[in-house]
Order: sequence, then C-alpha cells, then structure tokens
Amino acid sequence: MRVSGKTKKKIGRVGFYLSLALILMVTLFPFFWMVLASLKKMVDLLNVDKMFVFTPTIQNYIDIFSKYDFWQPLKNSMLIAVLSTVLALLFGLPASYVIARERMSAFSAVILVIRIIPAISFLVPWYILFNKLHLTGTYTSLILVHLLVALPMIVWIMIPFFETMPRELEEASWVDGCSHIGTFVKILIPLASPAILTATILSFIFSWNNFIFALILCTNDTRTLPTAVFQFMSYTDVDWACLMAAAVVITIPIILISVFLQKYIITGMTAGAVKG
Repeated sequence: MRVSGKTKKKIGRVGFYLSLALILMVTLFPFFWMVLASLKKMVDLLNVDKMFVFTPTIQNYIDIFSKYDFWQPLKNSMLIAVLSTVLALLFGLPASYVIARERMSAFSAVILVIRIIPAISFLVPWYILFNKLHLTGTYTSLILVHLLVALPMIVWIMIPFFETMPRELEEASWVDGCSHIGTFVKILIPLASPAILTATILSFIFSWNNFIFALILCTNDTRTLPTAVFQFMSYTDVDWACLMAAAVVITIPIILISVFLQKYIITGMTAGAVKG
C-alpha cells in the first residue's frame, strides 16, 4: 500500500510533537515536582498518596527567610555575580577587541586553553594563594575566582563578533576626530550589544550557580545560595520541604532570565558566526 506525501507529512508532524512532548515532560517534571514539594508540609511531602492532591502552603518560603536567614546568601550571590560579571566585561571587551583586530592567534589560543581547563583544577592554587594573603572567606576571593572563569568565556564570545565589524567604521570615526577609546566606547560597544548581552547573561548564570568555589572559599558571612542549602541538613534530619522551597528561590531567577532573554542569547551566540 502506497502512502501519500500528505500522510507522510502528518505522520512526521505527529512524531515530532510526540517527541517534543516526551522531551518536555522529562525536562520539566523535576522542576514541577520541586515546586509542588515546596508547597507541601513535611508530612505531606513524605506521603506518596498526596503527591498531587494536598493542601498547599507558603510556610516553607516564609521559613527559609525567617528561620534560616536566606536573605544574606541571596544578597551575597547577587553581589558576587554582579561584580564578577562587570569586572569580566571591563577586562574582556577590550581584550577581545584587540585580539580580533590584531589577529593575535597565539594569545587567543592561551585564552582557549584556560577556558577548556576545568575550573576546579584552579581551586587548590587559589586557596593556597588567598590563604597566604588572608583573603579566604572574603568577597574579593570569590569575585576573583568567578572572574577567572567568566573572563575567557566573554573573550571567546566577543572575538568573532568584533572580527565581523568592518574597519571602515573605525577609520571614519578617526577621520572625524574621535579617539581610539571613543570609537570603541561610542561606536563598537553599541553595535556589539547583542553579543555583550549574551556574555553578560552567561557570566551571571555561571556565577549564580557556582557551588564548588563558594564551598571551599566562603564563610558563614559570605556563603552564597548554592552552599546555603546545607543549613537545611542536620546530622539526624533533612528539612526537605524548606530545601525544595530554597531550590525554587535559587532556580527562578535563572529560569526567568533564560525564558525572557533567550532570543538575545541566540542572537549574540550566532552574530559572529558568518563573516562577510
């Protein structure tokens, strides 16, 4: 029996949507379950019969800020993520521009090697260095280690973008009397805004989610959100309900950034892919 072209298209479309639904279910169900668990009492959370049918409560969210003082890790994460991202942009944008314009392939290869090396391999040298400088447990140490990872990423995102920019734009601004710094700030930076936004978002997400650096280098005063979840675990018990609420609080900002700014991330990642 011969199958027509329209039937094949319908079958292919149905298969596509079924595959998409399966992928979404597998991807979103853990987060869906986490949100449900954060709205349950501890007794309901441990009851399999009340997995989907229960009386919701927001007490867990109240407890993580009143009982467990979740505000301080939240402020620490925001401070460290913002400052490390800003510093990475201040150093990374001029560096990527110079590498792109001067065709510094050797230097860009060094940056690539640093980007490829697992960040955890720098942890022991960083700890020894900061311990000698009495900086362990300070904001400075955490910002610097986050900067170490964010900077190569920003450079490698921006290099292809600057390479696609025509030199005629810069030459025309120089003829009009604009300085090199003025050309970079007033002309190139605005044109590179899609890629800059992408680099900013990815750098912020990395810093917000980073766990291992904060685990080793932070103290109670400088602990970040990923490490703050340990306070919900004791020797004899785990407060799963508050732990789920804390996980939702940590995850929501990243989800909102990813959902509402995804088109800018895609634009920035592909902007330098085609050279004219």
